[in-house]
Amino acid sequence: MAKWTPKHEAPEPLEGPVVATVTGGTVLWFVLFLVQLPFYGWFDDHGHTWWLWTCLAGGGLGLIGVWYVRRRDAAIRRAAGRPADAPTRPGQPTRPTQRTQSTQQTPAE
Repeated sequence: MAKWTPKHEAPEPLEGPVVATVTGGTVLWFVLFLVQLPFYGWFDDHGHTWWLWTCLAGGGLGLIGVWYVRRRDAAIRRAAGRPADAPTRPGQPTRPTQRTQSTQQTPAE
């Protein structure tokens, strides 16, 4: 089997409000769990209790995700030379930019 080689460079990863997105998803999982909780009897009668436990697991894993992305965001800000509690302005990079070989300056001959 031949080794696969990419034909073009990979695109830059999308950066956005990662902490807010993960926090919103975590809250949504917990809300779904709480909304379904009063209907536990119906879920149990129909063999669908896994729906409740899936929502609870999603909320629990979301808490781990919130912890992770907050630490990641703080590390990116530290690497960029900004304090960890400084708010990010729109348009300001959230991580240090790296120059690719194609954009590096070469000495003139």
